[in-house]
Amino acid sequence: MSITSPPIADLITAVLGPDLPVAVVAYDGSRTGPADASTVLRIRNPQALQRIVSAPGELGFARAFVAGDIDIEGDLYEVLQLRDRVSLRRSMTHSRQCIQLARLAGAVHRPPPPPAEEARLRGRRHTKGRDAAAISHHYDVSNDFYRLLLGPTMTYSCAAWETPQMGLEAAQDAKYEMICRKLALEPGMRLLDVGCGWGGMTIHAARHHGVRAVGVTISKEQGTLARERVATAGLDGRVEIRLADYRDVHDGPYDAISSIGMFEHVGAARLDAYVTALHGLLAPGGRLLNHAISRPPGGRARLANRGFMQRYVFPDGELHEIGEVVSTLQRGGLEVRHVESLREHYALTLRAWVSNLESSYDEAVALVGEGRARVWRLYLAGSAMGFESGDLQVHQSLAVKSESGRSAMPLRPRWDSPNPVRTGPVALTATA
Repeated sequence: MSITSPPIADLITAVLGPDLPVAVVAYDGSRTGPADASTVLRIRNPQALQRIVSAPGELGFARAFVAGDIDIEGDLYEVLQLRDRVSLRRSMTHSRQCIQLARLAGAVHRPPPPPAEEARLRGRRHTKGRDAAAISHHYDVSNDFYRLLLGPTMTYSCAAWETPQMGLEAAQDAKYEMICRKLALEPGMRLLDVGCGWGGMTIHAARHHGVRAVGVTISKEQGTLARERVATAGLDGRVEIRLADYRDVHDGPYDAISSIGMFEHVGAARLDAYVTALHGLLAPGGRLLNHAISRPPGGRARLANRGFMQRYVFPDGELHEIGEVVSTLQRGGLEVRHVESLREHYALTLRAWVSNLESSYDEAVALVGEGRARVWRLYLAGSAMGFESGDLQVHQSLAVKSESGRSAMPLRPRWDSPNPVRTGPVALTATA
């Protein structure tokens, strides 16, 4: 007597619940969800189910999506919202349906190998060599791809939006200007930008505030293009881009240091050493602006080792709660004077990047391959939702190297006050 397997779509409905906002179409021809749905999740083969049940949670789904075993047609955000249904349905029925899916997919056998885009780092975490490999995995992809994604500013960090209609380029310019004002940059000052990316901060600070800037990165692709951008801007004599680890910078003192999107790569075990190193490079009264993604309280400092972000996006990346960040800065001898959350700003920035990617998706695939383009589509959209929900946060922390109680800080600093050095119509609203 043979037992007929239930349609896959019925099992999906049992796991995710009824009244799905999207359609799900499986390789056995079964379907669930609205007949007229504009967004369709396609399960193309048994390997998709094998990946999902062999690595439950986000990693299995991500592997299936990156490998092309699952496709999403329409609104990616709608599909990603289904994860909330999974987290709410932790019942015995849910478990039984998952077991049925596993048997149906043949998951008792060895699952397919992970996609080639999954990082495989070797060696002790946060050594110079392994850090270089982790950075290369993410940043040495293709400068042309990053230009497509980020736009003309080539700025890969949270922008500062006055309104959602402001536009990505203007919002990134506003972010750099806000940082320059928080650092109180003036002509002739020395600025160190740690993790300088493609040189955006150094170029802005030199062009609009007259500083002499040094930017350091361990990404070869970033370093090459950053030098080209500095030369194109006519700033060769005022901006130096070094292909170097922050641990190899020894030519202080600097009047100001910016660290934008670098703190996440340092590692919890090395945070104190990182802050101590920057403190030693600062002149008395010098300021440090630390701009970093953070996590809500209660979570773990390290991004889950077995999760999608660690395996595919930011190997060895670690997020820290903002209170821990402040304590680390102050433990390193710096006095924290101002902390600002830009959480909603990052959601807007990420949605702008998703729009850029999806509007030029075929070009992106030609530049980096289908698998990597899928990694980025999933990562950017999921991160946008994380910042919108509060599962992810981002903060700017301004600290000063005070000497004998003298901070050189004004009594009431206003980051939106008129700046005679600045040229260009950027209006900021943040005040302290």
